[in-house]
Amino acid sequence: MKNKVNSVRATLHEIHCKHRRMHQENPDSEQMCCMWSTDDPPDVIEGTEPIGDIENAFDIRITENEASDLYDMDLDQATRKIIEIRDRNK
Repeated sequence: MKNKVNSVRATLHEIHCKHRRMHQENPDSEQMCCMWSTDDPPDVIEGTEPIGDIENAFDIRITENEASDLYDMDLDQATRKIIEIRDRNK
């Protein structure tokens, strides 16, 4: 289980870093919301590029509610949520 968590977190961290760097106004934080502009956040999280990258990386589909939940999480919480979504969809 620990290897699965570490693997998911490492992949998620790469996606997070990729998108966080696109928004210079955001702090160096592990909050998932930093993958989007905090000065002008999107109205809808579902269907955005960061969510699409997460869906593709883990071969999952994220609902509107799950996307909103992920937005408010840190990397560790999001890792557990992604594992939960992936396990549910097996």
